[in-house]
Amino acid sequence: MFDIGFWEIVLISIIGLVVLGPERLPVAIRTVRGWISGVKQISNNLKTELSEELRIHELHSNLKKAEEQNMQNLTPEVAESVKSLQEAAAMVTQPYLKKETMTEPQTDNKDKNILTEQNNKPTE
Repeated sequence: MFDIGFWEIVLISIIGLVVLGPERLPVAIRTVRGWISGVKQISNNLKTELSEELRIHELHSNLKKAEEQNMQNLTPEVAESVKSLQEAAAMVTQPYLKKETMTEPQTDNKDKNILTEQNNKPTE
């Protein structure tokens, strides 16, 4: 990121020690480290959002190409984009379908029979 060598870091450390003193220097270093990590996090978030927007724009333009060709004789890239959009649409229209099948508890028939027998007992 920055082109700072060893001697530049030593010089900055000595100046910081002289200006801030030994009590406030660790606090200042932690504060600067927090600022730098915040800037890196914002940069990574921005990069992720931009790449996602570019992907969405590409999918949108490929969908327009597919519509212009009446969904016939599509290039592999456009066909892949259409397939991706169809899968996303299916996930949106049925969001709980996969979750229900995955989270359904596995029981054997013996457990079901016990539960059925308990529910069928007459109450007094």
